[in-house]
Amino acid sequence: MTWDDVPYIVSSIRLPEIPGRVYSVADYGGVADGQTDARPAIMDAIGEANKEGGGKVVLGKGIWYVKGPIHLLSNVELHLEKGAQLKFSGDPDDYLPQVLTRWEGTELFNYSPFIYAYQAVNVALTGEGFLDGNTGEGFANWRPMQHEAKMRLRDMGARQLPVYERVFGEGDYLRPSMIQFFSCSNVKVEDITIVDSPFWVVHLVSSNNAIVRGITVDSRRLNNDGVDVESSSNVLIEHNRFTTGDDAIVIKSGRDADGWRLGRPSERIVIRNNYMKGHNALAIGSEMSGGVRNVFMENNTLGDVRGSLYFKSNEDRGGIVENIWIRNIEVVNSRRPLIQFRTNYHGLRDGGHAPVFRDITIENVEVKNVGALIHIHGLAEEPINNIEVRDVHGINSRLEGDTLKNALEIDTGATHITNLTLENVTLNGKKIIQK
Repeated sequence: MTWDDVPYIVSSIRLPEIPGRVYSVADYGGVADGQTDARPAIMDAIGEANKEGGGKVVLGKGIWYVKGPIHLLSNVELHLEKGAQLKFSGDPDDYLPQVLTRWEGTELFNYSPFIYAYQAVNVALTGEGFLDGNTGEGFANWRPMQHEAKMRLRDMGARQLPVYERVFGEGDYLRPSMIQFFSCSNVKVEDITIVDSPFWVVHLVSSNNAIVRGITVDSRRLNNDGVDVESSSNVLIEHNRFTTGDDAIVIKSGRDADGWRLGRPSERIVIRNNYMKGHNALAIGSEMSGGVRNVFMENNTLGDVRGSLYFKSNEDRGGIVENIWIRNIEVVNSRRPLIQFRTNYHGLRDGGHAPVFRDITIENVEVKNVGALIHIHGLAEEPINNIEVRDVHGINSRLEGDTLKNALEIDTGATHITNLTLENVTLNGKKIIQK
């Protein structure tokens, strides 16, 4: 596929078809006073809308407090009107019983995401309202305590223990995503504002036909990725604003043996006209064992970020990342290399499964202040292959003399890359060359 295929990808994404019926949560006894648990009323409205063939469930102005997750069903749109705030309980116990989910690329049963849909068709989350994860006293403190359960889950995935035996919950400290669509079709998330997520913010898992448009994410805790596209296809992400404590937009496809078991790549993805600030901006990996292909990123603006274009994996993953097209990116500040390929990303378990990165084109990128322009760490047994970088220009006022000279050379032998094309690539106005 090439840039010429982008209009076809976008036009082929099926929007959710939601009937015109409206179900006001207030009519089901819900009270927007910030204290009364509105979850029973919301779930009653969703259940009746689904039973009657679908419709829009509406939260009006006010603070709707919920003690637990909202589970969406087919043919239902949850709509938050302007001035509506959906505030979630900070008590982790409210997010039990467990549901089928993915945690860092491995399937398991765990705490429910705050808004969750499983095997739903025609499902949407929209409106000018506000989602508050309210995680400060609960899930936000769990990351330092998750290691034992994390390693136990990864061992289960490596041994291919049946998923129904991978049950995690109280005492395991594995945080749920804020919003997750698992094995869904025809999905839309539009216009809402999201703050204080427990973990990844918008998580698409094994889903097809999805649009994330016009949302604002301001969630700055570590692991608060903005949008994670995992083993999903036909996805459009556009006109969003991200201020995140981790990667803004990430493409993934499962971890190690569990990703191979499912064997579902993320593909036919268009990312355009977004603003990103905070941690890393556009990333592919590290969980990419099912493969990633045919991704198009264009016309994005990056504010103050740690890294800009980040490809990451390790020798546990296997998997192929190919046919990636990136163009027309403006960066204000990138503290790490603008373009980074890393195949020694942390978390190595057994090794022996070299990932493949190939056929990637990056062009027309301007960065006002950059730590370095290109950093590549390939593998001798599987060099990064066929990378084209054109019309990329960076400025670093701190580099001069010998330090600038070293930054202008790429040693393709030491970094294990074949078929690297650099065309009109400059740092401080000087061309970068290959040794």
